[in-house]
Amino acid sequence: MDFKEFIRMIPDFPMAGISFKDITTLLKDGEMYRQAIDALKERVSHLNIDVIAGPEARGFVVGAPLAYALGVGFVPIRKSGKLPYDTIEAGYDLEYGKDRLAVHTDAILPGQNVLIADDLLATGGTISTAVNLVHQLGGNVVGAAFLIELEQLEGRKKLPDVEVVSLLSYED
Repeated sequence: MDFKEFIRMIPDFPMAGISFKDITTLLKDGEMYRQAIDALKERVSHLNIDVIAGPEARGFVVGAPLAYALGVGFVPIRKSGKLPYDTIEAGYDLEYGKDRLAVHTDAILPGQNVLIADDLLATGGTISTAVNLVHQLGGNVVGAAFLIELEQLEGRKKLPDVEVVSLLSYED
């Protein structure tokens, strides 16, 4: 299946020279969405996964259905100030500024094997921050799964000890 047919390309968004990969066109097609999650499930099924963690917000639309398909739990990693219980936080740089991610202190147990799932791997900042949070809680990151990888941004380099799986890759 060529999932690229279901990704809308938006030139010069959010700024000139950027070719935005819009996954909403894939998500709105129930059959393609299901096939994408099933394809990710197949690619990560060899990993010993106890729980999936996904960063806000598009990590939820990949991670939660993947967790359901695998029969494991899902842990939301949210922006600072959004979780109601005790949290740990970590900051990271964005292309256009800085941000912070948080996770509940009891979301991941020491020794649990965690897959991190998100829509896109670009520079690796968000995902490396998620890995940091999982490690702070004593979890083992056994992999990271993405719908899309932007190869030229070399996000994999920020995940040297993590098995990275992506359905689609783009060089632009």
